[in-house]
Amino acid sequence: MNQILEKRRLSSDVYLMRFSAPLIAEARQAGQFIIVQIDSHFGERIPLTIADGDTETGSVTIIFQAVGATTRRLAAKNVGDFLENVLGPLGQPTHIEKFGHAVCVGGGIGVAPLHPIAQALKKAGNKLTIIAGARTRDLLILENEMRHLADEFLICTDDGSAGRKALVTQPLKELCEGPSKPDLVVAIGPPIMMKFCSQTTLPYGVKTMVSLNTIMVDGTGMCGGCRVNIGGKTRFVCVDGPEFDGHQVDFDNMMLRLQSYKEREETDKHKCQIGLDVTTGQGV
Repeated sequence: MNQILEKRRLSSDVYLMRFSAPLIAEARQAGQFIIVQIDSHFGERIPLTIADGDTETGSVTIIFQAVGATTRRLAAKNVGDFLENVLGPLGQPTHIEKFGHAVCVGGGIGVAPLHPIAQALKKAGNKLTIIAGARTRDLLILENEMRHLADEFLICTDDGSAGRKALVTQPLKELCEGPSKPDLVVAIGPPIMMKFCSQTTLPYGVKTMVSLNTIMVDGTGMCGGCRVNIGGKTRFVCVDGPEFDGHQVDFDNMMLRLQSYKEREETDKHKCQIGLDVTTGQGV
């Protein structure tokens, strides 16, 4: 049992939750994730990336968006409540070294899994540029935390309500063309964003890593749901990743597969909104 120590609402449906998990806090590395099962009655297990960890308090922080049945139940938990099962850390950690100039690009909630990677890159002695993008100011998360880490911090919003009215690929392209060309780019966000970030850096020969955590299901490699095409070979995000060379990822295939259950997801989302169990259709 893992007790919830802190809960904050970061935007309309995005939540930060910190809970007791001393062994995971001690063992976790940047880029890894955990599996959370809220309780054995509602038994779905979901993979969530570790956004932060603290060995002194023995706690782990996750940031998640309440979009389905399980994440909405998780969002309903409060400080003092317990999570029945938490497993981790899982996945391959981010390769961290002193590259030189590292650029971290986060889109929307993708800023959350980017946070520990940015921490680790900065600790390794890299010059760090962070580009944070969102549709609007209200959807920006971890702005203060990322600004504190960065040597240069850039904000892009679709509507221009914060920072620059631009896509994150615009300042990324300018950096690639500038005098301080990146030695590494790490991009995490919606697949379409990561695809175009990878296409932006490709002509300049800039090593680009992306995290494909959005396609994970069971987190252990047994369901096969997270299989992706990397350089013409099949890989499983949860055990081989979640990070891969962005120039090798078949993003079109990945995005097509992400749409496979779109109709069912919309149905389940509607049931959640009107208070029905997504498996039985009965009131909850």
